[in-house]
Amino acid sequence: MGEKFQAYRSLDYSLPDKTLAWNLYGAGLENMGCDGQPEAFDVPEPNDDQMLVRIDSVGVCFSDIKVLKQGSAHPKLYNRDMRQEPTRLGHEVSLTVVKVGKNLAGNYHPGQRLAVQPDIYQQGKSTAYGYTIPGGLVQYHLIGKEVLETDAGACLLPMADSMGYAESSLLEPWGCVMAAYTQRRRLTPKAGGVMWMVGQPGDETVYTCSLALSPSRIVLSNVPASMRKIAEASGAEIIERDGLTPADFDALKQDVTDGLGFDDIVVLNPGSADVVGKIARLIARRGTCNLVGAKALDGLVEVDLGRLHYDYIAFVGTSGTDIAAAYGEARNRCELRPGGTTVFVGAGGPMGQMHVQRALELPTGPKLVIVTEISDERLQTLRDMFQPLAEKYQRTILYFNPNASQQSFHAFVMESTQGQGADDVVVSVPVAALMEEGGAVMKPDGMLVLFAGVPNGTMGKVDMSNVYLSNAQYTGTSGLTIDDQSLVMERRVAGTLSPGRSVAAIGGLETAPEAIRSVMEGRYPGKVVVFPQLSNLPLMALKELPEKLPEVAAKLGENLMWTNEAEEVLIEKYWEKPE
Repeated sequence: MGEKFQAYRSLDYSLPDKTLAWNLYGAGLENMGCDGQPEAFDVPEPNDDQMLVRIDSVGVCFSDIKVLKQGSAHPKLYNRDMRQEPTRLGHEVSLTVVKVGKNLAGNYHPGQRLAVQPDIYQQGKSTAYGYTIPGGLVQYHLIGKEVLETDAGACLLPMADSMGYAESSLLEPWGCVMAAYTQRRRLTPKAGGVMWMVGQPGDETVYTCSLALSPSRIVLSNVPASMRKIAEASGAEIIERDGLTPADFDALKQDVTDGLGFDDIVVLNPGSADVVGKIARLIARRGTCNLVGAKALDGLVEVDLGRLHYDYIAFVGTSGTDIAAAYGEARNRCELRPGGTTVFVGAGGPMGQMHVQRALELPTGPKLVIVTEISDERLQTLRDMFQPLAEKYQRTILYFNPNASQQSFHAFVMESTQGQGADDVVVSVPVAALMEEGGAVMKPDGMLVLFAGVPNGTMGKVDMSNVYLSNAQYTGTSGLTIDDQSLVMERRVAGTLSPGRSVAAIGGLETAPEAIRSVMEGRYPGKVVVFPQLSNLPLMALKELPEKLPEVAAKLGENLMWTNEAEEVLIEKYWEKPE
């Protein structure tokens, strides 16, 4: 360990008087910092309930660009006057504790290394770090109750000693990827909720329910006698609404749920895809729609793709007569099918790459991986990054550019899977048409993961018949929890995941605007990491290091993978120890 790096790691130096920061005063890069430069502020002293932290590394994210473009109009900034109350970008952060207020001394100590879980809520309101709370594009700043006392507790994760700085800051985006394969949907009827049971006139099927229901209210529409008994046995308030047409649905939602939507909907013997689509619009956030039937619908169903991603609505179903058989995690998976085929749509971006890497390194991952990109350059990057990894784990990976092929995406997937389709399709591009295409190449019992978010109200057509006839899954995810980040760290420490493989470019604090611009342009095939403590470090791709910083390049891993050893040499070379 070099002398300078040892001093850096152990805080064996005098704190500077000033800290440089890239505060954001409005929309646009021109409103970041002052005259294109970071501003100098006094290094603050923590009070009894705060601690002073040093920011070691910050990953640049597309979400930063959304804040930059929208300014105070961004949903997490709540139209505040940013001239008077600026924010600061940077939510993918690794930090070191420098000073601790006396009320926090039992939980934190100087030299402790932490990662931030930025998806913060306080009293149900989003106050995310790097958005509402000024983030990590700064050298030193204070952390207090805004991060330590949240609805989920302290949003800081202690780092294992073996974790590097860059890979620690990448726990946040990697945590988002992990979250895509952990169950976010509610998969049982809500206790105390509002349920709607929708039947068909003349249906006398004898339905059962092996699960005890306990909603507060149940609306019954044209249900057979067997379902009426199930509803009455729950002890809920019963509301009769027979003879409804789709024109009546909005009024029903307003009248019975105050416009919030039904927590649970059970649709018996569905036949009309159009009606199912209109019923689905009445699902509450995190609500379920249980389709129970033995015959296919008369077409594809138009559903809100944005709500699948952001509101975690769940479509479940069964072809039997026990409506409870549709519920539960055993029937409704969220992980990639072991040994199956997974298609990654838009795999060339930083987050798409993480999904591919996770699948290849997953011990029970797919045997066949198909990646799509509309850029041959990005496809070549994917080959360079992942072909060796696929061979290492004895997986097959295929590459497809729909813009450069005479063959359609659908035809390519079907040919590659002997006409079976994919077990799983993960879409990392916020385009509804691509989400629809992804659903069209699934097996009847496949899973569609909408990782990229489109605005709520963005509609797309999918095959809902397969939900109840074959157990198809439609899932989406937004954000993460500290448990997701912890899972990434556990896998990194265990050697089953390499977050450093995602790093594509590095730069010092002064390069932050250019780093953000590079992400806007898609300049680098992976994550850009800024080191706020390093001065005069130009922004450069890792592939430039052999020529520009050969001593750092010599410590990179296979295929120019970022390593802790390379990071140590970088800090040794560029960190200026305060005297």
